[in-house]
Amino acid sequence: MDNHSISRLPKGLIPIAAISALILVILFALGVLGGDKKTEAGTTDVKGLALPSNAKTLKVSNQMQANLLSWQGTVRSRLAVKISPKLNARIIEIPVHPGDRLKKGVVIAKLDDRELAAAYNAANASYHAAQAQASLAKTEETRIIELYNKQAVTKQNYDAVLAQAQSALALANQAAENARQSKVLQGENILYAPFDGVVGERLQEPGDMSFPNQPIITFLKPDDLRLEVAVSDRCSAQLKVGMNVKVQLEVIGQLLTGVVDEISPEIDAQTHSLLVKVSLPNVVGLQQGQFANLQLACQESQQAIFIPKSAVVHYGQLQAVTIVDGQRGHVRHIRTGKENGSLVQVLSGLHDGDIIIIESGLNP
Repeated sequence: MDNHSISRLPKGLIPIAAISALILVILFALGVLGGDKKTEAGTTDVKGLALPSNAKTLKVSNQMQANLLSWQGTVRSRLAVKISPKLNARIIEIPVHPGDRLKKGVVIAKLDDRELAAAYNAANASYHAAQAQASLAKTEETRIIELYNKQAVTKQNYDAVLAQAQSALALANQAAENARQSKVLQGENILYAPFDGVVGERLQEPGDMSFPNQPIITFLKPDDLRLEVAVSDRCSAQLKVGMNVKVQLEVIGQLLTGVVDEISPEIDAQTHSLLVKVSLPNVVGLQQGQFANLQLACQESQQAIFIPKSAVVHYGQLQAVTIVDGQRGHVRHIRTGKENGSLVQVLSGLHDGDIIIIESGLNP
């Protein structure tokens, strides 16, 4: 078709013609079209390709495989806290930043303590004044007792003075307690790390007004992590505290062995699932907030074919392997399913006894 012919096509047919031509080229390249003989579905021309002398092959076979299911959860620290002040005050300083490792007792934040200092001074002054009043009342009590023993005062005067002395003493004790509490509150203007750990998030900045129950930072223990995951009640029955389970960490590409640490006693009415917490080993790259998958064989084992993922060749969205027939290789399209480490399940395209190339032996 020349350029003049193409230009005469309606505009809407030009993309369709281009796509059709591309599909024909791919089919010819894969050997689906253009062969002299009719070939088996999914397999290229029987002429095949010569096998490299050092190619590695694998004879596939059906194997009993556990029907694994994956349940996605979140990695969290066993000990993670939000540190908040106990009073209203402006934040003066936050000398720590996310990722900082701190020892127990290190200063995390300082608050403006001028109002606290003024409150303590006032409480302390009230205490001293009440103590002076109590001292005077005690002196008057001693004097009235002596006079009463000499029958120099009436019983009514005697009782009134004793009551006044007791009241003054009670007020002095209350003032002392107020001063002590004010002193304790004054110490709350500095927040300290409650244990050895790592700063997670910094939620406020110097100059902000802090309030009780409003966190300034999050703080966690990074070396004691667990996977928290909701597992369907139909699958959770097999789980027991203390049993080993497999956890796939996609971020760092590792399959770890964890230990079931906690199982919630209650089933969520909406999701019909139980919260399960799995203790994880301390490995490099494992951090709070990452996603991970708990792998459980909740159903009976089944026959399946698994091959190395490296044996699968991709043609766009198509997948294929090289089948060995004598000393020749033929491309056969396959459909894959779930992965298990370095292996992938073949759902269709391969049969028990087929021989495939897993390494060509050619330098990349």
